[in-house]
Amino acid sequence: MHGARFFTKLDLRSAYNLKLSAAEQNYDIGDRELLAVVRALSAWRHWLKGDKHPFLVWTDHRNLEYMRAARRLTPRQARWAMFFTQFVFTLTYRPGSKNVGADALSRQHDTEERPVAVLPASCMVVPVVWELDADIARVQHDEPSPHACPEGRTYAPPSVRDRLIYWTHTSPSSGHPGIGPTVRALAGKYGWPTLAKDVRVYVSSCSVFAQSKAPRHLPMGKLHPLPIPQRPWSHLSVDFLTDLPPLQGHTTILVVVDRFSKSCCLLPLPGLPTALQTAEVLFTHVFRHYGVPKDIVSDRGPQFTSRVWKAFMQHLGVSVSLTLGYHPQSNGQVECVNQEVGRFIRSYCQDRPGEWAEFLPWAEYALNSLHHSSTGMSPFQCVLGYQPVLAPWTPSQTGTPGVDDGGQRVHGSLCRLASGSLSASKRSLRADTAERPRYIVRATGSGSRTRTCPSACPAGSWPCGLWGPLKS
Repeated sequence: MHGARFFTKLDLRSAYNLKLSAAEQNYDIGDRELLAVVRALSAWRHWLKGDKHPFLVWTDHRNLEYMRAARRLTPRQARWAMFFTQFVFTLTYRPGSKNVGADALSRQHDTEERPVAVLPASCMVVPVVWELDADIARVQHDEPSPHACPEGRTYAPPSVRDRLIYWTHTSPSSGHPGIGPTVRALAGKYGWPTLAKDVRVYVSSCSVFAQSKAPRHLPMGKLHPLPIPQRPWSHLSVDFLTDLPPLQGHTTILVVVDRFSKSCCLLPLPGLPTALQTAEVLFTHVFRHYGVPKDIVSDRGPQFTSRVWKAFMQHLGVSVSLTLGYHPQSNGQVECVNQEVGRFIRSYCQDRPGEWAEFLPWAEYALNSLHHSSTGMSPFQCVLGYQPVLAPWTPSQTGTPGVDDGGQRVHGSLCRLASGSLSASKRSLRADTAERPRYIVRATGSGSRTRTCPSACPAGSWPCGLWGPLKS
């Protein structure tokens, strides 16, 4: 079929074929030719229907030229004539010798003849054969595969190994991988005795891989710790514990650590404060007891990078030290305290997450009264000069209901913790005497946010830091 004629000649070529049904095979030659025109117009009606420019339909059957002028039509031809009224076209006779494209598609060629290609070679789909595989097949005629080559793999002769490694390593489908992935990618199809050695030499000398690979070694240079302060509460570290279960409007803990004595101060807050609110809380609860510090170390949260925070500290004469995203170890002391606070509250509030604020003073007291490995003494000893005695709650009645009730709650928590520890010890003892199955224990880690396990903990609870043992 010839395309529409516009201002310039536009030739759009496409092929359409359809097998005739059993009834259509009984049509005479004229109806078959006319059926081909009907089917072609139906298939390409989205291009031809409604066009004001006439188009040509070439046919090698001359009788079709008079179809529109015929006065007597069969019911089938009359139905097709009504269909043709939707298009503006002209049926024109064209001998089969000149109508090469349609004539070639409609003929059955003998097997001995080579059919004329109607479509160009660029439009043909053929099986993909890699050039390297063809080169390997040619070279193997002169260098046959040795018997030591693994079965199911193609032996690569020495003359094509460098090209094969280059193609595997630099191909976008692999993306300049390391030595191990390159070896495994090659070993799946090819093989030769020195494959791993050759890949190691090539990948080690690849400049693109050396420039783009992610570093896996320890940080360069030596660690330089922060300077040691000369007195207590002169250099502080500040951080937040966030997303805690709501209790009396409190969902956040402001953690303040003295870098000299390792003493800490835990302050519950209704949420993440602004820079001005953070400065006011520090001044109200820390500065008025221990004096204005010289330096405060913090992360790069919005409270500590704002101009309000810097201006407030500048007026007080306090220097602001911000940690880097690639070096959070600079504020490692407060991160360790965050972990200990989470451990303490999980120990006593795991089944009662809504009471964590009641145990916060106890957590601060415990952390400040325990021996610290860095100073060789407790924070209380370092700041106050003496160690407070431990005063555990006893089950005796004091005559004050409020005190007795608080003591019973703390004593009950201690008893539940001791009972749980004893049960865990018994289970561990039984496991040691039996055959140990292979378990995988997944650690969720510790950080400044609470961890949740949807399948084991209710929403807003203090889950355990480790879940397991879990069977693989």
